[in-house]
Amino acid sequence: MKAEQQYIELFTQHEAQLCRHAAAVMNLPRAEALRDFERLGFPSLKSEDYKYTDVSQVFAPDYGVNINRLAVPVNPYDVFRCDVPNLSTSLYFVVNDSFYDKALPKAHLPEGVYAGGMRTFMEQYPEIAARYYGKSAVSSRDGLVALNTMLAQDGFVLYVPEGVTVERPIQLVNVFRSDVDLMANRRILVIMEPRSSAKLLVCDHSMDDVKFLATEVVEIFAGESAVFDYYDLEESSVSTTRFASIHVKQEADSNVLVNGITLNNGLTRNNYYIELCGERAETALCGMAILDREQQLDTYSHITHAVPSCTSNELFKYVLNDHAVGAFSGRILVKEGAEKTSAYQTNRNLCATREARMYSKPQLEIYADDVKCSHGMTTGQLDENALFYMQSRGIPREEARMLLSVAFTSDVIDHIRLDALKDRLHKLVEKRFRGELARCAGCRICK
Repeated sequence: MKAEQQYIELFTQHEAQLCRHAAAVMNLPRAEALRDFERLGFPSLKSEDYKYTDVSQVFAPDYGVNINRLAVPVNPYDVFRCDVPNLSTSLYFVVNDSFYDKALPKAHLPEGVYAGGMRTFMEQYPEIAARYYGKSAVSSRDGLVALNTMLAQDGFVLYVPEGVTVERPIQLVNVFRSDVDLMANRRILVIMEPRSSAKLLVCDHSMDDVKFLATEVVEIFAGESAVFDYYDLEESSVSTTRFASIHVKQEADSNVLVNGITLNNGLTRNNYYIELCGERAETALCGMAILDREQQLDTYSHITHAVPSCTSNELFKYVLNDHAVGAFSGRILVKEGAEKTSAYQTNRNLCATREARMYSKPQLEIYADDVKCSHGMTTGQLDENALFYMQSRGIPREEARMLLSVAFTSDVIDHIRLDALKDRLHKLVEKRFRGELARCAGCRICK
């Protein structure tokens, strides 16, 4: 049986239960998503964009799916303590793929701001939800998005009304907890109305040693002159597989920063789709991964400049050890009429062993004049001259390698616009290179 068939049968046999535990807005596109999934299926290794990740093989095993929303015996507020110095956040949790609403942070949000469960938001604000849900992440173009749209029942929503600034960062922790192999289908919807501002930090953790599989679809809408930061910190486990699609739409004069950092994982595929739809919009897309053992990270990005006078800066860095595998495919599309575009793409990689593998394919596609665009890629090893110089000053070779590796990744972290998080990540990265378990200080989940 093809891998797709078990999910088609799962949906057709349990559609009523799926819909019963979800809001009407999430249920409306399910039937169309099923048709799209039947037509598209999983991406194939023959696809140029998926040639290093066998999606069908990953989805072939029979994972459990919590369709009936059975309660998971965990209170994340009891087991998670994030004490990053000076980082004060409004803290929320998604357990597997259900928003945890049995306890909520006491932090007061500005009037009109919503941060919480997707089902509740859609029941309270169905018109707003219908206007945005599934409008950027379209199932007709991507089989994985179609699968997620078929099966997702809950998620997280951040809604910031026009002109409102949320000073305190929002922190969302995705917790995997199960006694059996489990598949979760997560959704995140961010709606930033004109002239609004907010920051969202999303952390991924796995509590148990069973196999976890996650599909995740993130939709971010930045209205005119909105400012939004999205930070994605993955600290899961080697038995966790994640397929994430982040879709961003920006209007005029908006400013969006997306920064994804992988410190511990099994297999991860991150897709980034960013559309600059309004003049003078600015986007910064950054990513970093530290991989060893058999870990793998596959990144695909597609930035579309649809109108004039927009700016995009893209920077991805990988450090690979042991038999780790990294892949990066980045495409910048400058459409006809998008004059005065500034678009820059950089991919830099370090392979610490001969067995590590890195595959990179930067791309520029330009159909406009009067633009400033560039792309570049390098893959190599640490500078032996620099290592020799540091050793000659009394620094042991392994310590010198660690210090150079930390310095190599520092510019990705420096893009972070939260000073407390930036300082903490510099320390976590150093711990990761020293071979210690990278975990947030005080986080009982990662102990």
